[in-house]
Amino acid sequence: EVQLVESGGGLVQAGGSLRLSCVISGSTFDDYVIGWFRQAPGKEREGVACISKSKGSAYYGHSVKGRFTVSRDNAKNTVHLQMTSLEPSDTAVYYCGLDPSSVEILSTVPYTYWGQGTQVTVSS
Repeated sequence: EVQLVESGGGLVQAGGSLRLSCVISGSTFDDYVIGWFRQAPGKEREGVACISKSKGSAYYGHSVKGRFTVSRDNAKNTVHLQMTSLEPSDTAVYYCGLDPSSVEILSTVPYTYWGQGTQVTVSS
């Protein structure tokens, strides 16, 4: 059974940084894409970034481009999301998802496995 576990969330002041981690276990897929999404209260889940396990190619949402960096450590089955220059509008629950079809898009549609989420709160 595929499991994803996020960690690293917390409370940070505007302008600060956080690094989220997503540990993947139980996967038997030869390749996949890990996506980071976030959901604020009353809003739809928004794609933040995604990265291909095999190619390492990364894509970012418009609102985080230049501030967030996604990376992978295949030896540790872990994907990180380094977040810098955080803004109050970045406040949300952050989820990682696994897309076994490796489509490399920031829509939730192809992601069939999800973690439980980690809260990120940015104070002004």
